[in-house]
Amino acid sequence: MRLKPEQLTPELQKNLGAVYLFSGDEPLQILELADCVRHAAKQAGFLQREIFSTDTGFEWSELTTAASSLSIFGDKKVLDVRVPNANFGNDGAKTLTSYCERLPVDTVLLITTGKLASASLKTRWFEAVDKVGITIQVRPLEGDELMQWLQNRLQQRGLATDREGLTLLAARVEGNLLAGAQEIEKLYVLYGASQLSSAQISDVVADSSRYDVFKLSDAILAANVNRIFKVLAGLQSEGIAAPVVLWALMREARTLCKIKIALVDGQHKDSVFRNNQIWDKRVALVDKALKRLSHDKLFEILTLSAKADRQAKGQESGDVWETILAVCLLFA
Repeated sequence: MRLKPEQLTPELQKNLGAVYLFSGDEPLQILELADCVRHAAKQAGFLQREIFSTDTGFEWSELTTAASSLSIFGDKKVLDVRVPNANFGNDGAKTLTSYCERLPVDTVLLITTGKLASASLKTRWFEAVDKVGITIQVRPLEGDELMQWLQNRLQQRGLATDREGLTLLAARVEGNLLAGAQEIEKLYVLYGASQLSSAQISDVVADSSRYDVFKLSDAILAANVNRIFKVLAGLQSEGIAAPVVLWALMREARTLCKIKIALVDGQHKDSVFRNNQIWDKRVALVDKALKRLSHDKLFEILTLSAKADRQAKGQESGDVWETILAVCLLFA
């Protein structure tokens, strides 16, 4: 059964399931969901826990052995399996399918993993887990969802703030939930349970956003001008080399050119996107950019990028970062 993260606690209060699978690329949410299951299992008398991690040379046969072996003291147990790279392979798929078809008694299987590809959600092993257990896919929080998460986190510590303070806090942590949790703890230590002003938050909360060229790539594909200015300024302040930024911009332009040519040749869009490693949420971003940018505009972007490259190498006069900004705005 597929649930949303906020539905787990009410479900655990009704019933402790046999299998749980939490996947996604937001580690704090994954950790806290797993903690909820471990706590509920302990309350229900599952006092033994065995931890397995695919990072440590784990063999899936170990899970089968652990599931079939009885504790000396007859304790109920939790099998805690961690798959950071979300790669289950054939052995993992077979083991989980077999496990779910013959569930061992007095055992809870808890699986935490990185973000699963869309294709994984249609596999036999995932469907087997989903049929007998609880599956939750977590994702980075943005916009109102992030604001609500921060507000709930503040309330847990007896803290509150107005809309301005909440907006400031969200802007500072920029989707990094671990940073958000840490900053809220810091605010609690300094001010205790209280109503916080935006000035207090501004004085205490560090700007925890970290910029990388992939965030810039998403911003130019989405034509989000305000975001472009913010991310580009962040890259500069963090000392990211101009050629690294240029590499990302030129890669996006060349990929768009390749896709356009393939589509003109009559190739199916899904296969073209797949061949160019365009997955998940980037599909919508790339699709939007393809509709907006003509062949001539992409050629102009590549020409201006070449100029920036010469400036970065000292072969042409001018400010390379100004030219990079111009390239980004051409994309937008």
